[in-house]
Amino acid sequence: MSTSSPLLTSVLDDLATESAGIDALVADLDEAGWRTATPAEGWDVAHQVAHLAWTDEAAVLAASDKDGWDALVLAAADSPTGFVDEAAADGAREPGRDILTRWRHARETLAEALLAHPADQRLPWFGPPMSAVSMATARFMETWAHGLDIADALGVRPEPTDRIRHVAHLGVRTRNFSFATHGQEPPAEDFRVELVAPSGEQWTFGPEDAPQRVTGPALDLALLVTQRRHRDDLALVATGADADRWLDLAQCFAGPPGGGRGSR
Repeated sequence: MSTSSPLLTSVLDDLATESAGIDALVADLDEAGWRTATPAEGWDVAHQVAHLAWTDEAAVLAASDKDGWDALVLAAADSPTGFVDEAAADGAREPGRDILTRWRHARETLAEALLAHPADQRLPWFGPPMSAVSMATARFMETWAHGLDIADALGVRPEPTDRIRHVAHLGVRTRNFSFATHGQEPPAEDFRVELVAPSGEQWTFGPEDAPQRVTGPALDLALLVTQRRHRDDLALVATGADADRWLDLAQCFAGPPGGGRGSR
């Protein structure tokens, strides 16, 4: 039985809206514009969009093509620390208009694949297997983060929206992963996280009486856990040594510890 829960549909709608905003940023670029350097070292706009296309295609395989997914995993095993960059570099060699066409097709196909995925089956991934909703949330996070890199490169300041709740939620859920990926034991107790959304709405996670706490703008937590801004440039406040340590390690994307960004 396929899943088309209201939650999945909602996340996919937000992902489509976020993707459309990035699409509009790059659709009219000339080839020189596609080669504009972004804050990610060694990556230009073409690398960023090619990476989004490749990752959406990988997620389609995970959702609908076991043989294709297994082949991709085997290929990745040959270059475990470099296959993501290599895939982005390969894709970035194409003309910008072809990269954009590829991404448009990939993201549309992914939405169809996730809506058709059996509700009782998890999707394999490069980290732990996940539900269709979790995959859609992860794809939103990465699309939003790479969209920021593109916007930074093009001198655009996107208006933050409450869609970043998906990123904040994922950031909180991956707290233990952030510690583990740095070889540290995750704290035993839950944290309280209190955030102010772009709309002014209050978002809260964790027990109300938890002594370890993080407060501040939701946008700042999203920027931190995607490692798009340095902690020193954000207005997040930690109460307690464990919460403070988390803000130094926070990472909501799969893979080894990221290098982050320098303070502005």
